[in-house]
Amino acid sequence: MAIRIGIITVQEPAYHPNRRLLEAARQTGHEGILIHPYRLWPTTAAGQLEVTGEHSARLPQVVLPRQGAQIGDACLALIRQFQLMGVSLVNDHDAVSVARNKFLTQQVLTAAGLPCPDTIFVNDPSGFFHAVDQMGGYPVVAKQVSERQGDGVLRIMNGNDARQRALPALDRRRGLMVQRYLPPEKRRDFRALVIGGGLVCAVSLIPAQGDFRANYHLGSDIKATALAPELEQTAVTAAAAVGCDVAGVDMMVDKDDRPFIVEVNYSPGFKGLEAATGLDIAGRIVHFAMDRYREKRESMGL
Repeated sequence: MAIRIGIITVQEPAYHPNRRLLEAARQTGHEGILIHPYRLWPTTAAGQLEVTGEHSARLPQVVLPRQGAQIGDACLALIRQFQLMGVSLVNDHDAVSVARNKFLTQQVLTAAGLPCPDTIFVNDPSGFFHAVDQMGGYPVVAKQVSERQGDGVLRIMNGNDARQRALPALDRRRGLMVQRYLPPEKRRDFRALVIGGGLVCAVSLIPAQGDFRANYHLGSDIKATALAPELEQTAVTAAAAVGCDVAGVDMMVDKDDRPFIVEVNYSPGFKGLEAATGLDIAGRIVHFAMDRYREKRESMGL
């Protein structure tokens, strides 16, 4: 039986993950549909949970939330609605709610005993300078809690730099992360893709010349790699701690071989991963979504 796989996204069909997921759905005999979170609206009517708007006449049986770090409360409400209506999700509301915020993610990971960079979450300029003192001085990394592809991540070199670049970005309602700086010359950067509780692949990243951020979209060199067993287990455990079925786990290893989890991304881009590894990652995600739908039906006796 063909099933409809909904992909929650604000991007167009030509956007790489959307295009590849739609292709993978077609290749397996199923239908992929792009669900724009601002064109489909959750509804409560006559004691029932429903949705209205685009695609409401042909709802998906399984949904992949993929709006990314910019996701807001409106989209979270839609994800929750799907979940309460019995639609299978990859990843669910609770996982997305945590993973969309980098500091909430660090809270969960640290509480689970997993290694993260030393971080202070501040919401006032005095807190920022206090955090710098606690970190042992400049440089530090200032990081927004919900930016994408390396945006909003700043290396702050001194107090004047902080006043010019970090403090203008400090919104008291959203807060700002201040992290200990690990220079790229003395560390190794990895992204691990975890699906269904297992490692699918991993890549190493080398920041572009003059940059300290290891991100494929910023020009980092990317190569397929085999993770040490301890690092593989760290990635798998991190995804599970956040509750993600599909996750891109970003990690750093410092000069003393100590690992740190930088981020758990619930909607990881995979253009660089597919190019570096040659794997059909879109196909892996679609197959997992189909398995999730079938498991749900079996659990209901259908």
